[in-house]
Amino acid sequence: KLALDDSARLKVVRKMYELRFKEKPPEKRSVEQLRGIEGARVKKLYQLLAKQYNVKWVRRNYDHSNWGSGDIANRCLSSATACLYGVCEAAILAAGYAPAVGFIHTGKPQSFVYDIADIFKFETVVPAAFKIAARVPFNPEREVRLACRDSFRQGRILKRIIPMIEEVLAAGEMKPPKRPKESVAPAIPNKEQVGNVGHRG
Repeated sequence: KLALDDSARLKVVRKMYELRFKEKPPEKRSVEQLRGIEGARVKKLYQLLAKQYNVKWVRRNYDHSNWGSGDIANRCLSSATACLYGVCEAAILAAGYAPAVGFIHTGKPQSFVYDIADIFKFETVVPAAFKIAARVPFNPEREVRLACRDSFRQGRILKRIIPMIEEVLAAGEMKPPKRPKESVAPAIPNKEQVGNVGHRG
């Protein structure tokens, strides 16, 4: 409902923009206009990070069917974003949402994954990718995966993704539907514990 209602969708997209860039987006802009503004800012961020880490950079360019065709910076970025997409999709599924129902990204099986991952991308995996690319290691993909793992731990990203999803969707100002009367409880309920919460008995 949030994705199909134009007004609610715009509110969600504006919240995503605000969380990603740490400032409110320009007023009276459509989703398409915000997408264009976002794209321009992202290109600039890539250029700035490449300069910061002294990495040769032309543009984001890769061929998913021919992995070795990209330069080292693009290969590192592709490896890094794949790590982030995996973590975000796991969180989306764990929270009970549909990965395909996106707001900024649409029409792909992982549209919502891309939406949520973009909020975290430039604070976690993109700097890690450029840092590894600058070293030109023998196995950059492995080095990137390890760097992403460390970045996720340091940023406590696993604890932040689901609350961030809830915050983003709440911006649409629609109440979630109530549980239907005919819904069934879990087939295998959690066993009652003899101790307090957190006790491992």
